[in-house]
Amino acid sequence: METESDQVDKYGIPIIPAAVNVSQQKRESIIDAAVTEFLREGYTAASVDAIATRAGVSKPTIYKHFGSKERLFLAVIGGILPATYADLEPCNSTIADAPDLRAALVSLTGDWARLLLREDIMTLRRLVIGEIDRFPQLGNLWYQVTYDMNNRPLVEAFTILHERGALNVPDAALAVQQLVAITVGVLQLVRTFQPSAAISDAELGRTIASGVDTFLARYAM
Repeated sequence: METESDQVDKYGIPIIPAAVNVSQQKRESIIDAAVTEFLREGYTAASVDAIATRAGVSKPTIYKHFGSKERLFLAVIGGILPATYADLEPCNSTIADAPDLRAALVSLTGDWARLLLREDIMTLRRLVIGEIDRFPQLGNLWYQVTYDMNNRPLVEAFTILHERGALNVPDAALAVQQLVAITVGVLQLVRTFQPSAAISDAELGRTIASGVDTFLARYAM
């Protein structure tokens, strides 16, 4: 029989019952401390003792709130993943109605790249990749969040543009994947495996513009 402490959402991320009053303050301290430790040390090297010390609580308090180190990791990392994309605005209407499609795509993918190359997001990305075999739930969640916030609105926009005859994209989902891969994906790949690599504004702009031009060369009418 599933207990309250065993409950997970559709991605397999633990559902932590709401806390109240002083317990909520303690939980927030635990979450902040856990995020810091996990991002810095990774799952294996991070210790519950260190998290407790940083949070100013006892080790039993952490277990009381989260049940185990594994559930703590899944809950806090799964909890901050959606927030990493909160700065991205829905793009379907703006892209579909843009007077200059190339300029709009360059602006959109450039904004994506600048956001996703932020050091905090890249550190989180490396952590999830490094723990993907142990915690596939986080990979599934990351994929769905990025699809819903990035890809899905653009698929809708490309479908509209295809119906208007502005683009020839019979498979809008594939076209979006290709656009992201040759713009944002190129830069993300470099920073994922070369954390110290510096990407200048000029290089970012050149990569984005070239990727958009390659995309339009294939799909523009």
